[in-house]
Amino acid sequence: MTAFDPVRIGIVSVSDRASTGVYEDKGLPGLKDWLTRALRNPIDFEARLIPDEQAGISATLIELVDAGCALVLTTGGTGPALRDVTPDATLAVAHKEMPGFGEQMRQISLRFVPTAILSRQVAVIRDKSLILNLPGQPKAIAETLEGLKNADGSQAVPGIFAAVPYCIDLIGGPYLETDDAVCKAFRPKSALRPAR
Repeated sequence: MTAFDPVRIGIVSVSDRASTGVYEDKGLPGLKDWLTRALRNPIDFEARLIPDEQAGISATLIELVDAGCALVLTTGGTGPALRDVTPDATLAVAHKEMPGFGEQMRQISLRFVPTAILSRQVAVIRDKSLILNLPGQPKAIAETLEGLKNADGSQAVPGIFAAVPYCIDLIGGPYLETDDAVCKAFRPKSALRPAR
């Protein structure tokens, strides 16, 4: 038996007001809390709180990928407002687009609000890193990542994180192991490691 692979994860909160101290950032604590509960791997977080500036967001994403983050999650700046440029900054550094993630995020949010169609969240691969744009609120972050459950606890709408570990396998990253009580990762049988 070997220990779980350590993983470095970049978490980025994009907000003009939070980055200048006008109000407390809730995105970074929300991301850190959910990931700590969902993953069994030891996590080294690289956290950044930055303003809605496209060049700065792109530079931060490149910096985190170059620092060895297998996964980079952003929160905030994905709407249609003029200052919402997180998806544009993300696409600017992409080597591959992964449109299924954004499609599923909008499906989850549409269960709550019709304005979910205004979200421009994207997912991309850069080198050996997966970059995901998430919503801005902690509750929406958790719902997007783990999906929605029926009253009996069965999965009503799959969350996007179920596909993240296998995606990271395919691009050469560490083997992520999830706590099934929070979010059960899906891998084909051929990609599974023996249970620990």
